[in-house]
Amino acid sequence: MHLICCPFCGNRDETEFRFAVEAGKRRGSVSSSPDEWAKYLYFQNNVKGDTREVWMHLTCGELFILSRNSVTHSIHGSEPVRKAAEA
Repeated sequence: MHLICCPFCGNRDETEFRFAVEAGKRRGSVSSSPDEWAKYLYFQNNVKGDTREVWMHLTCGELFILSRNSVTHSIHGSEPVRKAAEA
């Protein structure tokens, strides 16, 4: 089991978290075609190596950015989504 640090609650077991989306991925608009929506919903970049992703802590319901390595599964840090958007 991995421990993930929620920026709001501290270190917690990985079973309390869910992946939401790749950080920086742009959501389609109302005028987006069905193909564009399908691409947004179902296709991921699956970066090999260091990546930034949006995760949700199910206990507190907050979203945050998780920096991790997708190969080694090492976690480099986490920060609130709001803070990341301001930077």
